[in-house]
Amino acid sequence: MKAFATILLIMVFLLGVPLSSIAQESNTKIEIGESTIASLLMGLNSDNMGLKSSCAYMLGELRVSSAVVPLMRVLHNDENEEVRISAALALYKIGTPMSIHAVKQAIRFDDCKRVSKLANKFYSDFVREELKKKDKQETEKLFAQTED
Repeated sequence: MKAFATILLIMVFLLGVPLSSIAQESNTKIEIGESTIASLLMGLNSDNMGLKSSCAYMLGELRVSSAVVPLMRVLHNDENEEVRISAALALYKIGTPMSIHAVKQAIRFDDCKRVSKLANKFYSDFVREELKKKDKQETEKLFAQTED
């Protein structure tokens, strides 16, 4: 099993992520190969806790929306709280309505207080950012109206 995990990690990091450019800004686009996503999704099914957690983290960093359902499964069913926390963080970073709802549900239904507390932090950060966006849009509208 360790050999499989090692091969999977090598495959993901060396072969599967062709970068279009070095990211200097957070909005820089990165091309992600289908094999990379497939490898990361396979890693979510691993028995290796570190591999599973790392794959969840990378799926969130890459904002892979097709990973929402598998990450929700991990968040709801995995026995390890660190892995569930990684899944919640990934779902928060992906930021789709379905993924954010899963994080919100983890606040109420996860038996582990640590997971619930961190899910609450992720959800609160999401709400705070959404309110900032809304305030910015309203401010821009007001400035546009005063210029007319």
